[in-house]
Amino acid sequence: MSPHALLDIHLTEGDADRALRSDVRTGLTAEPKTLPPKWFYDARGSALFEEITALPEYYPTRTEAALLARSVDEIAVASGAETLVELGSGSSSKTRLLLDAFGRTGTLRRYVPQDVSESALRLAMDALAVEYPDLELHGVVGDFTMHLDRLPREGRRMVAFLGGTIGNLTRDERYAFLRQLRGVLEPGEQLLLGTGLVVDESVMVPAYDDAAGVTAEFNRNVLHVLNRELRADFDVEAFAHRALWDAENSWIEMRLVAQRAMTVHVAELDLTVEFAAGEEMRTEISTKFRPDGVAEALEECGFRVAQTWTDPDDRFSLTLGTAC
Repeated sequence: MSPHALLDIHLTEGDADRALRSDVRTGLTAEPKTLPPKWFYDARGSALFEEITALPEYYPTRTEAALLARSVDEIAVASGAETLVELGSGSSSKTRLLLDAFGRTGTLRRYVPQDVSESALRLAMDALAVEYPDLELHGVVGDFTMHLDRLPREGRRMVAFLGGTIGNLTRDERYAFLRQLRGVLEPGEQLLLGTGLVVDESVMVPAYDDAAGVTAEFNRNVLHVLNRELRADFDVEAFAHRALWDAENSWIEMRLVAQRAMTVHVAELDLTVEFAAGEEMRTEISTKFRPDGVAEALEECGFRVAQTWTDPDDRFSLTLGTAC
């Protein structure tokens, strides 16, 4: 790793294992059953998601990327941040647009990527050290729902939370996250929030239920993870993928549907779980927003909306909020 790079580790493999065990025990004994979407993303799941982002039905990633490309210079000028923090940074691919724009303004001194995966962070930081040799890099291995208070307090910060990831949280979880984030920011520091917007159901649902079946494989991958990590015996192919629009909650919901009655054993948890034929287990929500709803949430949690950018089809928005 570059001598200009630091890496703080607040989440170890042991922490992740304990979180997986807790989430699975809680989710499989709930009524109805649920599993958190973060467990999709082992190496296979991450590769499947990359495939999904290239599918014709899956508009969110390319829409946000195009919107970001058109808006980055305005964002950088409006922000003037010295430190760019990115939550859930992954490969930091979209971040390069922001880094280049901030480079043109001359204000940025450091980039702080945060992710749960130490290996992903190290790979991303090694690449960025070559591409941006004058940029200070300070990675944080952690969970954005738990470790916001561990973010470095170096320079005036803008926190980027992109990809519509905030939509994976329920309303209560979203508000708790935004309040916690506001609590670790100084007045005048900022949040750049990417949110998917409500559009026609005929556009939204196929994005999560593609014709090629890649999303179905991605959804079922969580069962492969449980079989491998917790010695469960899910018959993965006995679960069908389902995606639907829940208008009341304004979210797309992904579910796994048991195609027959079955008994599943999770050896590492000493847990036996019964599934009825046709029983559905929720694995992900993806909330879609209206612009006034985004502004309302930010303002209620201590941010003032400075500016909002949307794509020409009003499918995605980027909102710059300033901590009051």
